[in-house]
Amino acid sequence: MTDAANTLETRRQATLIGAGAVFLWGSLAILTRLTGDVPPFQMVAIAFAVGFFIALIKWILCGESVPRHFRQPLRAWALGIVGLFGYHFLIFTALKTAPPVEANLVNYLWPLLIVIFSALLPGETLRTRHIAGALVGFAGVYLLVTGGASIRPDTAHLPGYAAAFLAALLWSSYSVASSRLENVPTDAIGAFCLVAGVLSVVAHLVFETTVHPSSGEWLALIALGLGPAGGAFFLWDWGLKRGSVRALGGIAYCAPLLSTGLLLAFGAGTLTPAIAIAAIAIVAGAALAAGDMFGR
Repeated sequence: MTDAANTLETRRQATLIGAGAVFLWGSLAILTRLTGDVPPFQMVAIAFAVGFFIALIKWILCGESVPRHFRQPLRAWALGIVGLFGYHFLIFTALKTAPPVEANLVNYLWPLLIVIFSALLPGETLRTRHIAGALVGFAGVYLLVTGGASIRPDTAHLPGYAAAFLAALLWSSYSVASSRLENVPTDAIGAFCLVAGVLSVVAHLVFETTVHPSSGEWLALIALGLGPAGGAFFLWDWGLKRGSVRALGGIAYCAPLLSTGLLLAFGAGTLTPAIAIAAIAIVAGAALAAGDMFGR
């Protein structure tokens, strides 16, 4: 196998690892439902703490220096904290100040923005099929979120829509910028989770009332930290830095589809023609945007 083929195979593997984060994000909705009345920032603070402990256990088991992982460049710290905490702060603000359907729809612009922003990266070529795939995927998400009904944004909720758009812009920018920090190890996500968790605790104390979780809710919170709101960040970072950012942007539209599928599997909804058509559009869009990464 030639060096070029080896490089391509390595990128494919890394992209698949990054796609693992998308599949974990698909469990976010059902796990959030299982946390009961635990408020958002309390939930995220616990999940970030679990994310930090994932890294801490790995460092201890591998005999690595814990302080070394905190010695990262200032720009890496700024990007990590703004990306992890800033995104969650904005999306929760959006969901509280705008109708959830419209806010979620605006938020799901981030995979499309990743595909577009990837054109700025060296070695990435953005073609018509990539843009078309991202647009088809977004059309599928629109159908999935709205159920096919038309929506009429209310100007009274403009601050909420703005927060949702800023969340999408922030997460897409964070993702593309992270891919350029090849010298910052993925383990640094553990350090970022710790600080983001502390900021989430502050936000919780300022904006929310503490809820004492039941044993079942604790299990859901720990699962969130191991999966979509903690462990997924490590997989996403690995894929961004070693795989195809553009392909990951296309694959990311599968997250809301998987989320809906899990909700249906647990009896929290009904399969409708709109959902079926949305599923086809999302899979087709992902294939268009990311297919050339895995085809011949």
